[in-house]
Amino acid sequence: MASESSPRAELESPPQSRSPSPGPAESLTLRALVSTKDAGVIIGKAGKNVADLREQTGVKAGVSKVIPGVHDRVLTVTGNVEAVAKAYNLIIEQLVNSNPNNPPVSTSNVHTSIRLLISHNLMGTIIGRSGLKIKAIQDGSGARMVASKEMLPQSTERIVEVQGSPESIGRAIEEIGKCLLEDWERGLGTVLFNPSPQHERDNRRGQAGGYSGSSYPGGSGAGRRSNGEAGAGRPPRNASPTSPQSPSSSSQPAPANLRTQNISIPSDMVGCIIGRSGTKITEIRRLSGSKISIAKAPHDDTGERMFTIVGTPEANEKALFLLYNQLESEKERRVGREAQQQAELQQQQE
Repeated sequence: MASESSPRAELESPPQSRSPSPGPAESLTLRALVSTKDAGVIIGKAGKNVADLREQTGVKAGVSKVIPGVHDRVLTVTGNVEAVAKAYNLIIEQLVNSNPNNPPVSTSNVHTSIRLLISHNLMGTIIGRSGLKIKAIQDGSGARMVASKEMLPQSTERIVEVQGSPESIGRAIEEIGKCLLEDWERGLGTVLFNPSPQHERDNRRGQAGGYSGSSYPGGSGAGRRSNGEAGAGRPPRNASPTSPQSPSSSSQPAPANLRTQNISIPSDMVGCIIGRSGTKITEIRRLSGSKISIAKAPHDDTGERMFTIVGTPEANEKALFLLYNQLESEKERRVGREAQQQAELQQQQE
């Protein structure tokens, strides 16, 4: 049965900037972006729908609070892999049946989609070498998957849109969840995405944070493998970096809660993070309190270079925030420069 406490207690999930402590090894937390309208359907009148969902599947489920001017909310579902997949299946069926254009009949022939929030550093786990894993997931489930090219603003998460019937999406989510749990350590220490008015404005302008993506129609395209060897992305169960790592050689004793995290940065973006004579990376180190080292060469065929961050969870979170802020600023600068060049070219042609 659902908890006898007020239904609102678990309906709204507070916004988070970093993943919370991990649960048992078999526990999976899978987040998704849903519209405000769909969030209302998921919750139901007086919380009835989400309470029924918890009773039927045994998951914990909640939706982030409404933010004025923001049209997306975050759905969070936690439980074992099978229960989470079943919950998403039921949620999608519920959303399909709530559409007045879709009569409440069999949903097996209905095509719909869900936008999952996946750690940047766990994308490679889902895609697999040469795209073999994502091809297997698609072939086995009958669903299609489209991965966003960019991380969402102020976060280390990306969108994977799963498209198909509710049943095929549920099967795909179960396989995705298994992949994430098998490799969860890659996702330690994320900066979670929280929708904001700024994100809405960026989407309307078509800037960074939009949902353009790389599709894998048959899984044959390898796509860009964007994960590092350990993670700055969100672990599948929203785990925080609670497992101590062995710090790299240091002349000073390390705090007991020192963590090591790795993120992959495209080679053409490394210069903007380092700055002239190293001024920007020095400033990020100073402000965050983390030690940050940069690999001299790409770590694999993606051409990305590994950044290793060593510090307390709080310091590493600050470092990640500053690093990704710098990336976002550089992307916007390049977009502006390209637009200016195009305008100048048009003027010359006239």
